[in-house]
Amino acid sequence: MTSCEITPEERTELHKALHAALNPLASALRSRASGLPEDRMWEADPVEVALSVLAAWKAVDTEVKRLTAIAAGTAGSYGASYEQMGAVWGITRQGARKKWPGAVSRPAAAAAHPGAVLELCGGTAELARDPSSGGWRWTGEGADGTRGASDGDTSYATKEEAAAHAGAFLGEHAAERS
Repeated sequence: MTSCEITPEERTELHKALHAALNPLASALRSRASGLPEDRMWEADPVEVALSVLAAWKAVDTEVKRLTAIAAGTAGSYGASYEQMGAVWGITRQGARKKWPGAVSRPAAAAAHPGAVLELCGGTAELARDPSSGGWRWTGEGADGTRGASDGDTSYATKEEAAAHAGAFLGEHAAERS
């Protein structure tokens, strides 16, 4: 796995994106609390404005935790271990298990559901066993409407490998951002 560290440029872009998402939320929260129009939010008492921003960050934090749990569950459903998730998150295996209980499937549960659905970048791909080879194949539709599948006679040794190829396809066919 590659490093999870982001570059200074990526950090700057992330800050810009987070603040762009946060400001309308903070303005809406402040407007509801004060009765002032959103465009006058910054004219309010500085303590109240700062508390509105803090409340908006709390809402963002709650949503990030929810999305993180979904990502951990997805990783676990494709075979990632708590040790791997902990390494990515910078915590121990035990810490990952405590943070995302139930994210890692037990082998018996995985055998009961041999296929899987991958939702990524606004698209969806289905993973399934290839009965002729015993390997894994994928079919999917990107967010831009493009359909794709495993190439010809290609099947992958593991569900995770098929998911990686399907994920690359979905990433290439994400909907354009405005």
